[in-house]
Amino acid sequence: MATDKGAGGNSSPATRLLDGGCELVVALALIALVVIIVADVFTRSALGFSLQISDEYCGYLLVAITFLSLSVSHTHGTFHHVEFVQARLSERGQLMSQVAFDVLALIVCVILNWQFFRLELRSLESGSMAPSVMMTPLWIPQIAMPIGGTLVCLALLRTIVARVRRLATLPAASSVKAG
Repeated sequence: MATDKGAGGNSSPATRLLDGGCELVVALALIALVVIIVADVFTRSALGFSLQISDEYCGYLLVAITFLSLSVSHTHGTFHHVEFVQARLSERGQLMSQVAFDVLALIVCVILNWQFFRLELRSLESGSMAPSVMMTPLWIPQIAMPIGGTLVCLALLRTIVARVRRLATLPAASSVKAG
């Protein structure tokens, strides 16, 4: 069986739009991160002072890039896979093990996402601010965690449904390759 690319092969226009939006936001965040770092390096070396925001905002951007790219990475099948186990299984066995892994990953992601939402609500309700010169309200940079967590849960659900549908079309056979 060819390498499975998640649910990316049969995605709807809405899914492609959502993934494209995430890719755009991540690309813009990466550009902003580079601009902030270059500006801070320039002001430190050429002008003798620091912008005092580069560490804080680059950290926020890094978290946003990480969480908002999770669903796109899953959809494009760019996460690592245990190929030596998958290679010994038939197509049906591969799909069954992938569905089992995706279900476990979804359970973990739902639990983590629940905690991300709780953290976000606590930060919003308490008015927590970053202990920095900028005093950024913490709910702003933290919002990327529940958004990214929700998107990766949806991507996992799409993949599970696609793989179960594909399993239903395969003839019943052994789960291990012969020979």
